[in-house]
Parts: sequence; C-alpha cells; structure tokens
Amino acid sequence: MKGDDEVMELSVNDHGNFAVVHLKGDVDLQTSPQVRKGLLGLLEDGRRPVVDLSAVTYIDSSGIASLVEAYQTARKKGLSFSLVQVSPAAMRVLQLARLDKVFTFHDTVEAATVGA
Repeated sequence: MKGDDEVMELSVNDHGNFAVVHLKGDVDLQTSPQVRKGLLGLLEDGRRPVVDLSAVTYIDSSGIASLVEAYQTARKKGLSFSLVQVSPAAMRVLQLARLDKVFTFHDTVEAATVGA
C-alpha cells in the first residue's frame, strides 16, 4: 500500500512550439485525471505535448489510458505527441501493453523538438 507522501507532480515548460510536460511520481487511478486534464488542455490550445516520463516511478492502466487519449486527440488535431526519457518502470508497462510500437519516443527533449 502506498503512503500519502507519494504524490504525482505535473509541470509544463515551453520549448519553442512545444509544451514539455514533466511528470514525477506515481501516475495512477488517483492522479491520472490530473494528467488527462493537463494534456487535453494543452491540445485544446493547439500546443504540441512532449511528455517527460523520466521521473515516473509507477504508472498503471489509468495513467496509460490518459496518455493514449491524449495521443489520439493529438493525431485527430494534426499535432505531434511524443514521450521522452521514459523511465524503466513506465517503459515496462508500455511494452506490456505493446504501446512501445504506437508512441513516438525520444531520448531528450531537444531530439523531440528539433526541426519543428
């Protein structure tokens, strides 16, 4: 059982035409609505999310669902959507769901935003 001190943090930094979304901590049933709202809000504003998962310690199916919904919304709007610096814990879940074949991955924010 997780303690109350394990909160998820979400911050957004502008990087050219992109919005770099930094997630830290656990992305689970309790925190995924915040992730969903943040990502969909950026897309509604026409911004292109680059989601930094380097500090994600745990992600469950609800967190994955938030990423998938944002990815699908981005595609419908003709916007790019990528994941950067995916933590080993998050990558394991993405691979289990075979989403490592769906999402665009980059090693750095710079690689995700180059040439845009």
